[in-house]
Amino acid sequence: MLNRTLIPESRQVNDINFIAPKKQELANGIKVFTVNAGKQELVRIEFVFENVNWDESRPLQAIAVNHLINNGTAKLTAREIADKVDYYGAFLQTDYGADQSSIKIYTLNKHLGSVLPILWSILNESIFPQQELDIFKQNQQQSLKVSLQKNDFIARKNFAHAIFGTSTYGSDIGVEDYQKIEREELLAYFSAAYKPENCTIFVAGKFDEAEFDLLDANFGKGWNNQAISKINQFSFSSTVKGEIFIERADAIQSAIRMGSVSINRSHEDFAGFQVMNCLLGGYFGSRLMANIREDKGYTYGIGSAIVSLKDAGYFFISTEVGADVCSLALIEIEKEIDLLKAELVSEEELDLVRNYMLGSMLGSLENAFSHADKFKNIYFSGLGYDYYDNYIHTVKSITAEEIKILANKYMNTADFTKVVVGKK
Repeated sequence: MLNRTLIPESRQVNDINFIAPKKQELANGIKVFTVNAGKQELVRIEFVFENVNWDESRPLQAIAVNHLINNGTAKLTAREIADKVDYYGAFLQTDYGADQSSIKIYTLNKHLGSVLPILWSILNESIFPQQELDIFKQNQQQSLKVSLQKNDFIARKNFAHAIFGTSTYGSDIGVEDYQKIEREELLAYFSAAYKPENCTIFVAGKFDEAEFDLLDANFGKGWNNQAISKINQFSFSSTVKGEIFIERADAIQSAIRMGSVSINRSHEDFAGFQVMNCLLGGYFGSRLMANIREDKGYTYGIGSAIVSLKDAGYFFISTEVGADVCSLALIEIEKEIDLLKAELVSEEELDLVRNYMLGSMLGSLENAFSHADKFKNIYFSGLGYDYYDNYIHTVKSITAEEIKILANKYMNTADFTKVVVGKK
């Protein structure tokens, strides 16, 4: 009989197995990567398009097109699209990212033949009705005005602009940018970005040859969109360093966001950086949480992260603290960074982080969809599955001395951009 008075034995995760996708091509050359797994008759098909033709004077083209793409085509109104998708028990989702935009359909296999023509119409015949655009502009302007009352949003917005300038990663979008969106520019961007040459398809779920043939029959021929495009590419040689203080006299809390441009997933130090970040502020048991929240009581939450983008990466620390303790919180944050640079982390603390990171990785691979997402991450970084092998090996084997070296290499607070919104 199980003795519930005994603590279960803790073991480190040994092996993490990934389901590699099958690579195929449609008749027109579109690459298709399929993770064929799962017992349910369910499939997710994701069409991913690189963001193109960046124009800093019109920073909302890709965002607006992705948001409005399913709001009306030459054959279907927005209501008809929603009703048809709902009728078949499917789910349509659009996602915009700084590097790529996507549209996904979740559907039962038996309805795939009925759902794919709807998606073809969206990807080839979207007309961006003026009425839908006007509603989008009005709603987004109102949403932005509300967000601009929040200190954490202002800090995030100013931090991104300070380190990434007017690129798509840091564009300082204002109400006036929404006001000047024109339907013609959305049609032009749609024609340039949403075309076979700029498309990669990721499939997850039950997907055999019969389903592939359906996909090829619908999307393997010529598409309507053929405009010239250039995939976005950026470089960042200089950023705004030092402190940016935006005073808000009535603030009860002050938002802090600090960090710098850093490495991305393709760099050899990235896995080690992730371990170092986890120690500092990457999970609930991190040093920043233990100090700033649990010991000092300055905040409800604080965290740090290393983010990988296509053309850059960035590290940041983010929190909201009581306005009366903002300066003290900044001192304590730098103190924790200095400790990471000066002292070796204990094996006990490092083992805790190792187990957390390996467990999180294992827990994130719960179904075919998550396996496809893991592949997509490395695919757009130009990497293979050896990236994950190296990540797991690094988490298991990194030493305290190596973490100290990484901290001194990448955690130079003199080079940080520090944004404070509120009071100090």
